[in-house]
Amino acid sequence: MNPTLDLACDLIACPSETPSDAHCQQRIGARLQAIGFQLETLVSGPPGGEVTNLWAKRPAGGAAHASGTSKLLVFAGHTDVVPTGPVKLWDSDPFKPTLREGKLFGRGAADMKTSLAAFVVATEEFVAARPGSPLAIGFLLTSDEEGPAVDGTVKVCEMLQARGEVLDYCIVGEPTAVTHTGDMIKNGRRGSLGGKLTVKGTQGHIAYPQLANNPIHLLAPALAELITIEWDQGNAFFPPTSWQVSNIHGGAGASNVIPGEVVLDFNFRFSTESTPETLQNRLQAVLDRHDLAYDLAWTLSGLPFLTPPGTLVDAVVDAIHAETGLTPKLSTSGGTSDGRFIAKLCPQVIEFGPPNASIHKINEHIALSDIEPLKNIYRRTLENLHAQLLA
Repeated sequence: MNPTLDLACDLIACPSETPSDAHCQQRIGARLQAIGFQLETLVSGPPGGEVTNLWAKRPAGGAAHASGTSKLLVFAGHTDVVPTGPVKLWDSDPFKPTLREGKLFGRGAADMKTSLAAFVVATEEFVAARPGSPLAIGFLLTSDEEGPAVDGTVKVCEMLQARGEVLDYCIVGEPTAVTHTGDMIKNGRRGSLGGKLTVKGTQGHIAYPQLANNPIHLLAPALAELITIEWDQGNAFFPPTSWQVSNIHGGAGASNVIPGEVVLDFNFRFSTESTPETLQNRLQAVLDRHDLAYDLAWTLSGLPFLTPPGTLVDAVVDAIHAETGLTPKLSTSGGTSDGRFIAKLCPQVIEFGPPNASIHKINEHIALSDIEPLKNIYRRTLENLHAQLLA
């Protein structure tokens, strides 16, 4: 056993199915408070579904703090996990951390309680070695990442913005690796823009189409056109924006009735080459050109963000190479993360963590051989940023 593995096991043993924190943040907070962090807990959400958020900060060393020359690195993540699914399908209790076959098994082992443990132990080691560092360190933790994500990180970011808190760098501990810890960094994410389109027609008997107006038929030409549109060409960091239909429903449940409306759910995953406004306008122009009667409701889940190579990316890349010999690939693939909220007040945000092949699955796990390198990479990143400030 080692300190990172010990703490990861302690956190996995907390049954923190979203939005429950199950005292994970209390355990982490106690460790941080012992090394000089100031803690704030923000509870939000409806009764019975409360979300627990922790903002913890350790200020920079005296001279840097007094002169205003310090920088703040934030470790961000979530203590909540997705439901286990049928427990009988697990080879061991999902909330009883289990070591076998050279792996640590348990819900949250990869997503993302081992990352949280590695954050804490890396910070403890760094503070012990450099107690007066000009690098300030923060922790932003939530129990609402795997859920609706409306009472978690976004609320903490709003609080920090309101009081003028400056965040310089942020590492989100999402599992980003493909095969081995260190092979991939997420230096951005695409935006997500959803829509619910209701096209209106006239209901009628299917044998008398002249007395009805089939909204499915009305929508079909516009849908065919939307499928063929090139929304943008992407760029060096992002693939082209995609538009996908996720659900389509029309009909009264009877085979002899022309429906009165058809409802379509769709989603844009968009690059920094497009904006929500341009995508909305282009899509609505197609609907208008086809003279459709429609209602359209939009949901913007997150804007795209990008951290190009620079201070933070270079510090993490150097730490990975020094620890593992790997040169990580920079990627913006995958879904959204809480990085989208943090990027609104932090200019450099990346995601880095262990392999993600088992996340959200039965028998979620992390290889024991990935745990110590993960912690060391986080510690080396702190050291690299510290050295940058002293240069």
